[in-house]
Amino acid sequence: MKKNNTKRQLDAVVISDVHLGTYGCHAKEVLRYLKSIETKKLILNGDIVDMWQFSTRYFPTSHMKVIKYILNLVSKETKVYYITGNHDETLRKFAGYKMGSLKIINKLVLQHNGKRSWIFHGDVFDVTMKHSKWLAKLGAKGYDTLILINRFVNYFSEKMGYGKISLSQKVKNSVKKAMSYIEHFEETAADIAISNKYDYVICGHIHHPVKRIIKNDEGQVVYLNSGDWIENLSALELKDGDWSIYKYKDEDYTDTKITVDKETNITNNKELFKDLVGEFLSIANKN
Repeated sequence: MKKNNTKRQLDAVVISDVHLGTYGCHAKEVLRYLKSIETKKLILNGDIVDMWQFSTRYFPTSHMKVIKYILNLVSKETKVYYITGNHDETLRKFAGYKMGSLKIINKLVLQHNGKRSWIFHGDVFDVTMKHSKWLAKLGAKGYDTLILINRFVNYFSEKMGYGKISLSQKVKNSVKKAMSYIEHFEETAADIAISNKYDYVICGHIHHPVKRIIKNDEGQVVYLNSGDWIENLSALELKDGDWSIYKYKDEDYTDTKITVDKETNITNNKELFKDLVGEFLSIANKN
């Protein structure tokens, strides 16, 4: 983002795996990013609110502000698509529901510049999710604990001048099975996309931002993954007919850090929730 506070103009943005309601979520960074852009379409590709680990004891104001800002975009008639994921699978029963410019769906085919992007969360390819959901939920809690330990380690690592490290990334990268799973996931999504003549296939779920061309005997497709806002702090941006990966960096927001965090006078969750409900009712009344 440029330091003159000018918002970047985009045709579409995909973010996924924000996991609001967990300790690992970088909600402030999500909000800064969203406020730095102006997009015609915002695609929330699953696991935005972590309903598996949701607790009324932990849902900070910064997390509430992200929800409020998204609702604010809806009130301004920005097209917002909420694609359901596994951590927010409760919303799947509401697939097809529309409120103003917000629509809850399980998948999306986006037309742009004569091309088609097939967008879905990706947990449908997860064998653990399909056959051992309890194991997947246990793993999610372990992952959140690892993130907490990681933040503690990084605090001292930065104090000592070594910079940040990612324990979970090191664990994942050191296990061959994990890398094999990612490769299989990507190729499965690509094979189906090629069979259906899509130009792009876009997923979330595996927290692995990437853009690459995948080929098989039938043809090829551009596979993309939007990553996450736990470790990678990444998104996908569509501009001039093509997708690119965006990665958040604190230094890009030096001039806007204070204004973004203090833009609202709302200082606590109770007041923010009241304001959020008001925003929600305002949108509902427009239907």
